[in-house]
Amino acid sequence: MSRLIVVSNRVSPPTGDGEESVGGLAMALAAALKAYSGIWFGWSGATVPSFTGELHTDTVGGVTSVTVDLEEIDLDEYYNGYANKTLWPLFHYRIDLAAFDRAYGTGYRRVNRRFAETLAPLIQPDDVIWVHDYHLIPLAQELRSLGVRNRIGFFLHIPWPAHQVFTNLPRHRQLVEAMFAYDLAGFQTAEYLQAFEDYVLSEADGSVLSPGRLRAFGRDLEVGAFPIGIDAADFARMVASPRARKMRDLMTASTVFRQLVVGVDRLDYSKGLEERFLGFERFLIENPDLRREVLMLQIAPVSRESVEAYQEIRGRLDSLSGRINGEFSDVDWAPFRYVNKNYRRDELAGIYGVARVGLVTPLRDGMNLVAKEFVAAQNPDDPGVLILSRFAGAAGQMSEALLVNPNSTEEVADALKRALAMSRPERIRRWQALFDTVQREDVTAWRDAFVAALAGARSQRPALVG
Repeated sequence: MSRLIVVSNRVSPPTGDGEESVGGLAMALAAALKAYSGIWFGWSGATVPSFTGELHTDTVGGVTSVTVDLEEIDLDEYYNGYANKTLWPLFHYRIDLAAFDRAYGTGYRRVNRRFAETLAPLIQPDDVIWVHDYHLIPLAQELRSLGVRNRIGFFLHIPWPAHQVFTNLPRHRQLVEAMFAYDLAGFQTAEYLQAFEDYVLSEADGSVLSPGRLRAFGRDLEVGAFPIGIDAADFARMVASPRARKMRDLMTASTVFRQLVVGVDRLDYSKGLEERFLGFERFLIENPDLRREVLMLQIAPVSRESVEAYQEIRGRLDSLSGRINGEFSDVDWAPFRYVNKNYRRDELAGIYGVARVGLVTPLRDGMNLVAKEFVAAQNPDDPGVLILSRFAGAAGQMSEALLVNPNSTEEVADALKRALAMSRPERIRRWQALFDTVQREDVTAWRDAFVAALAGARSQRPALVG
């Protein structure tokens, strides 16, 4: 292939100095683009009075990006609307929070069409196109209608829900039909892949032609599970960086004589933060003798502030954290620190390295790279313990963590007590197995596996119309 073209909703090339946001999409895509020449295409993050299709090109951190501005109505209907008020809650099993508005669906298709029309002239005959995430499911279908015959792959970073959940979506069949315009569709885990296959077989009259190859809507689609990892080598450098060391020293000083429990999540209802706070509260109630020996730090950068559900969860978490500290604090000690601030990844590496427990308990998650970064940041001679939700995609790779049902405050409280009491030999044994997996199944393995599968996928039929 001549180039790799990566397409995602937002384009966030890393600066190379550790300032990337919490989460792994930007880090993972940048790693791919540095290995394969090409461009990163997507929305600039800016809005204009009317859509012009004007392209903005830049090169940052060795990654060339091409972006386009959207209209305000696009932001409301496509991004805040269909992507974040319809698909996100539905794919995370929060049907009660999903908004089904016809205007949202119209805006979603309109923006995907605009992306296709501005991207198509940039595509060269041998380019391979890699489309990312739920914002852009119809993009290949739009590109095919414009005559693009290149190999196009799609990777979903969030869970694919069970078909009984997915069928709550109006026009769900049309969205899955759009998936069959790709040559390859990738999912984080075998569970999510199986959920997609179940839908195709039960709702789309599809069939399995062979392992990893489906047929429906008169077309074939190759599918696979490609669990994403972290850039293990790069993160190892961050762990040893001056900023990480400075943060380790700061956290060590501020937690003297106490064991640190840390959680780092974007502020989102899928992350199980309310349930986590309640689990920590239950631990304090049930273990009065351990209260003053523990300090919990929850870092939760605010996101999607314009979406009402996120405003509501922030209010509830503010109330819960205040209640916990009000109930259990003493004049010289408070059990809980709750911070709505974004930290650099190298600073987080320093925080992880001090923590005795990493508490990663999403209600539903595509993968969760914080769990992997926590493991990578540990001291091999005295590592911390990872408590991980069994509903995170990472659970399938990280069985040596303490796996819990995040909805059960009892399980979270019991796991905290077990982790804090765990012997050093057991902590080392568990950590070593987790660390081996993090190193072996890193972002490079993910990238190479997907790109190789896409390059080897059978080419699409002549360009699709409609």
